[in-house]
Amino acid sequence: MRDQRVRSGEIELAVRVRGVENRPTVVLVHGYPDTSAMWDEVAERLAGRFRVVAYDVRGAGASGSPADPLDYRLDALMGDLEAVLDGVGADEPVHLVGHDWGSVQGWEAVIGDRLRGRVASFTSISGPDRRHMARWVREAVRSGPRGVAEVLGQARRSVYMPVLMAPRAGEAAARALAAGFGRAMRLREGAEPRPGHPAGTLAADARNGLGLYRANMGRGRAAPGRRAAPDPGTSADGRTDVPVQLIVPVKDRYGSQSLLLSARGPVERLYVRRAPAGHWVARSHPDLVARWIGEFVEHLEGGPEAPGLAHARAAGRPGKDFGGDLVVITGAGSGIGRATAHAFAAEGARVVAADIDEGAAKRTVEEIQAADGEAYVYGVDVADAEAMERFAGYVRDTFGVPDIVVNNAGIAIAGSLLDTSEEEWNRIRSINLDGMYRGSRLFGRQMVERGEWGHIVNISSMAAYLPSPEMPAYGATKAAVLQMTEGLRLDLDRYGIGVSAVCPGVIDTPIVGRTRFVGLAPGAETELRERIGQASERRGFAPEKVARAILRAVRQDRPVVLVTAEARLGRALSRVSPTANRALARLGRRAGDRILTGLERSEG
Repeated sequence: MRDQRVRSGEIELAVRVRGVENRPTVVLVHGYPDTSAMWDEVAERLAGRFRVVAYDVRGAGASGSPADPLDYRLDALMGDLEAVLDGVGADEPVHLVGHDWGSVQGWEAVIGDRLRGRVASFTSISGPDRRHMARWVREAVRSGPRGVAEVLGQARRSVYMPVLMAPRAGEAAARALAAGFGRAMRLREGAEPRPGHPAGTLAADARNGLGLYRANMGRGRAAPGRRAAPDPGTSADGRTDVPVQLIVPVKDRYGSQSLLLSARGPVERLYVRRAPAGHWVARSHPDLVARWIGEFVEHLEGGPEAPGLAHARAAGRPGKDFGGDLVVITGAGSGIGRATAHAFAAEGARVVAADIDEGAAKRTVEEIQAADGEAYVYGVDVADAEAMERFAGYVRDTFGVPDIVVNNAGIAIAGSLLDTSEEEWNRIRSINLDGMYRGSRLFGRQMVERGEWGHIVNISSMAAYLPSPEMPAYGATKAAVLQMTEGLRLDLDRYGIGVSAVCPGVIDTPIVGRTRFVGLAPGAETELRERIGQASERRGFAPEKVARAILRAVRQDRPVVLVTAEARLGRALSRVSPTANRALARLGRRAGDRILTGLERSEG
């Protein structure tokens, strides 16, 4: 390891070089309000295989600051990066890695002509390109209310930017940021604000870094002629043929996943990785970040494509939110499970369709394959603990650890609890609750051990919070599923794994035709099943709508998703007025009694 100084115009930049001289060069560029020390753990892990270069950008750490507080334009920062490459003797194209504002600089390097031929690849972490961002906003707004909501959500995340750009308010915010940042680092490190960070410079770095926002984002703040003319070789829509790897921290406070994925489309060779971490993923998960950078660089240098990198390449395809993801769905032979399998496959996922009826699951798989999707069949009874163990092991050994698991398999029993036998109780519990417990536990363990992003969806029901004298056993299992899911979400949050409960209302699915009615004569049971089936059909809420809600739950990492108006109304009543909720259930009971009375008369 050696430290050196590199001059870029009037600025001297502090540069640190580690690793093996005759290996490919990896250049690490930090963001605001960091220094190059934020890369220390990652650099140490890469130094055994590569030559690793990190430097303090102008105004940060041990590097000099420009006399003009607005001399932080991207063209000046590109000049600094070019000077660093020259100063360390980077004769071959380098592999660039940027975080936050360092990523913004990286995009400028690979989109424009100034450094063309000098960058072999770019790994971007939490720093979207300004052209991609503008395109994302336009397309999101045009797409309708949901897109507008995403843009407004990102605006809330970015509320600090106008503050940093404002005179005096920005300086006050920088002082507060430096103080809070310093305290957090001292608590964590028990030493200086950051290892290797020159003592006492954090406040100055935070103040200097305001120039990044004011020079590149503020309008009318720079004097006439200050901004450089656009690079004529720069793509207006941000296109680049340089291979790009996006590391998207799924818990980033400052950038939504939708925004951070805005490079899909303009980038020809895009690889997407989702990290179970927040904004400073390089500090919290250095092993993961170093492994992903290493796999990317070694492949581009002629090595084999690791399975994880192949997955990342599939995830980079435009218009495929779940491209390359492995999705496991139980109860996929019909109804909600079948519709969900189709929905994920249409978004580019690889689907494992499991069902106790293997023939039904096979039909789902054949339908997906006929539509050019990728799907595989597996027959399993979720009530069988050993069979579920074998299923989880088969998925891991054959396809890898799943990215998303949808525990959907379930049955329904209707009738008084007094008429529900031990056998019937054990059956509904073993499928509706134990099956979801096993799917959550077995695949959740695999996700935790892998140490990457993942998501588990458990299908509950509005019966979880709407008391019903006709379906007490079913409601009990679904209430348990909802509570189990809420607890599991809190447990797995520390690993960056999302967990969602989806609560449908009255859905037109085959489960109605398979519902067991206890305490009724056989003829009455058949007639009642037909009547309820007809009512569900008239309700007309298709399972495809539930499937869309499931995908939304995963995209937005929603804890609970209520599907249908009756599910939302029931949830609101259960919170605001449990008494009204029970009254509504009594009305339903009276209507049911009238139907049963009519059936008994017709049977007589």
